[in-house]
Amino acid sequence: MKNICFYFQIHEPVRLKRYRFFEIGQDHYYYDDFQTDDRIDFLVQQSYLNANRTIAEMIRSSNGKFRCSFVISGVTLELFEQFAPEVLDSFKDLAKTGSVDFLAMPYANSLASVFDADEFVRQVNMHADKIHHLFGCKPTAFFNTELIYSDEIGEIVSKLGYKTMLIEEAKHVMGWKSPNYVYKHSYLPKFKLMVRNWKLSDDLALRFISNQLTAEKYISWITSLPEQENIVNLAFDYSVFGVANSAESGIFDFLKALPYHAMEQQVSFVLPADYVRKQDGVDFISSSFPMSWIGNDKDLTTWTGNDLQQEALKKLYAVSERVHLCKDKPLLRDWLQLQTSDHFRFMSFRDAWRTPYDSPYDAFINYMNILADFLDRVKLQYPTSIENEELNELLKTINNQEKEIEALEEQIKKLKSRKKEAS
Repeated sequence: MKNICFYFQIHEPVRLKRYRFFEIGQDHYYYDDFQTDDRIDFLVQQSYLNANRTIAEMIRSSNGKFRCSFVISGVTLELFEQFAPEVLDSFKDLAKTGSVDFLAMPYANSLASVFDADEFVRQVNMHADKIHHLFGCKPTAFFNTELIYSDEIGEIVSKLGYKTMLIEEAKHVMGWKSPNYVYKHSYLPKFKLMVRNWKLSDDLALRFISNQLTAEKYISWITSLPEQENIVNLAFDYSVFGVANSAESGIFDFLKALPYHAMEQQVSFVLPADYVRKQDGVDFISSSFPMSWIGNDKDLTTWTGNDLQQEALKKLYAVSERVHLCKDKPLLRDWLQLQTSDHFRFMSFRDAWRTPYDSPYDAFINYMNILADFLDRVKLQYPTSIENEELNELLKTINNQEKEIEALEEQIKKLKSRKKEAS
C-alpha cells in the first residue's frame, strides 16, 4: 500500500526596517512592523485561512483519514499571535482533529545547527515548548531550517529525543537510492530519516498549472511507483495554496479531491512519527557535510556562499556566549530575530528569494548597521575585556545552579505529595 506524508512549512521573518549608520547607538528598534503586518495579512487572506478551511473539510469528508504535518517557526507563531489570532485559532481547531501534527524546528528558522550547537538545542527546545503551549501536543519528528542535515546535526536531534527527521533528496548523498523508503542515520540505526521526494513535491508546488494537474492524475503518478516504494514525502511552503497557485487556478479544488482519489486507489495519508514507528530503515544514509533543499547543489551556498554572508554570520555568532548570559528580554528577542536565515539569503548574489532590498550589498549594509547597534548593547552588559573562557565558566556555574534549583523543586513536589498521601 502506498502512503503519502504531507509536510506544510510556514515561515515568515520579521521584516527589518531601513536602518542608517547614524542611527547606531540611538535607535534600538530594528523592525518594520507595517511591512511585516502587511505581508502576514496578505498570506492569511490569500492562503492560510482558506487552506486551513480546506484541510479541515478534507479531514471531515475522509472521516479523519486525511492526515498532514505542519512546520511553523516560532517567530511566525508570534506574528500570528500579534497580527492574525484568527489563523492561530484555525490551527488550534486542526490540532483538535487528531489528524494533524506539528513538527519541531529551530525557533527562529536559524542556521544555528551549523554555527552554534548550543543555540540550536535552545531553539529546538524553545520551539517544542511553544508548540505544546499553543496546541497541547509535543513534537516527535523534526524538520530543520531549509532541511539542513548532516550526520552531526542528526546526532544532536537524536539526543534531543526525536525519533525521525525529514531530509532532502540530494543526489550527491542519496546516489542511486530512492527517496520513497525509510532510512537510518549513518551510525545511529534507531534514528530514522524520511526523504523528501523533490520531483513530486515540485510537481505540485511549482508546476501545478503547467502540468494541468488534477488529483486523479497526481494519485496515479504515486500508484505507478515501484511496488516496494511505499512512502512518498511531500514538503513545500504552505503558501503554495493560494499564493504561488491562486484560488482561481483550482488548487483548493485539487486539494479537496485528493482524499477521494487516494482512498479509491488504496493510498493512505500518514504522519511521519506514526509511520516510522512500524518501519525499519532499509539502508544507512551518510552526509559528512551539511546539505539543504535549495539550489542544484543542495548545499549552504544560498546563505554562506559569499564574503558578505560569511562576515555577517561570523560577527553574529561570535557573541553567542555573551548573549546566553543575558537576562535582558528585548536583547534576547533581537538575538532570535537577527538569526533568521532569510536575512542572509537576501545577501545572496544567486538566490535572494523574495528580497525587499535593491541589491545584496543593500541587504548587507542594512543588516550590519543593525548588528553593530546590537553588538554595542551586548558589550554594555558583557564587555569584550571579559575573556570567553571566563564567560564559559560563568555560564557553566549558572547552568549548574539552575539544574540544582530544578532538582530541589522536584524533591519539594515529591515530599508534598507524600505528605498529602500520608494525611
